[in-house]
Amino acid sequence: MMINNIISTFYDNADMIKAPQMSAYMKNKFPFLGIQKPKRQQLSKEFIKEAKRGKTIDWDMVNRLWDLPEREFQYLAVDYLIALKDYIKPEDIEIIEKLITTKSWWDTVDAIASIIVGQMCKNHPELIESHILNWAESSNIWLARTAILFQLKYKENTDVSLLSRIIKKNSEQKEFFITKAIGWVLREYSKINKEWVREFIKNNALQPLSIREGSKYI
Repeated sequence: MMINNIISTFYDNADMIKAPQMSAYMKNKFPFLGIQKPKRQQLSKEFIKEAKRGKTIDWDMVNRLWDLPEREFQYLAVDYLIALKDYIKPEDIEIIEKLITTKSWWDTVDAIASIIVGQMCKNHPELIESHILNWAESSNIWLARTAILFQLKYKENTDVSLLSRIIKKNSEQKEFFITKAIGWVLREYSKINKEWVREFIKNNALQPLSIREGSKYI
């Protein structure tokens, strides 16, 4: 079975010197095998290529990878979903929400938000009303961060009224991962429309970190 092979391959390539260093970088929130990104992508290249041929998501496999203790398996699950993002169905948003809120940290959430959820909302814009706007008001910081960041790569296709609406729902928060996300999305959009970002920062009460990050290119 393909999944058993890739799991065994990852364990066989564990580096017990790098593992504690990688765990420390992530505040020791997760154990690591010590497989850095270039090596991980090399090891999983054929697995991902074979998975793409199927043009369908194996959610049991995703859940199995998410349940394994070592962080590289969550990275592999995210890589797999990115490769197959166009085949994710709107009803799969409930599973995506579970991934965002389980074993949550920026290293998985940001890719899920900006690539996977971003593409899902392009393909199925009804998800914005049904889920994204609810996430924007969630007490779970990772759902709120996802709502802020899902348009991160939209560039000139950014819905600025929606962006404004979501930021304003979170602008009073002082939580680092929220204020940083607001600054990040504003900074990215300023590469497309400096004037809009300049006016938005001027006319809205944002946290200092959001202003500092959002103003970098204006």
